[in-house]
Amino acid sequence: METKICSFCGREIEVGTGKMFVKRDGKIFYFCSRKCEKNMLELKRNPRKLKWTKYYSKQ
Repeated sequence: METKICSFCGREIEVGTGKMFVKRDGKIFYFCSRKCEKNMLELKRNPRKLKWTKYYSKQ
């Protein structure tokens, strides 16, 4: 079974869960939760600036 990685927080998504979003230009985003989906698409936040994501960079 193939697992996907959340496009926003970096967590693994189990098979049968999550959501796939396809933009008009063909880019595909995978989301593990509504929280990640809203932060990326509606609020346009950068995952590197949020402490709860795997992409958070400590300075």
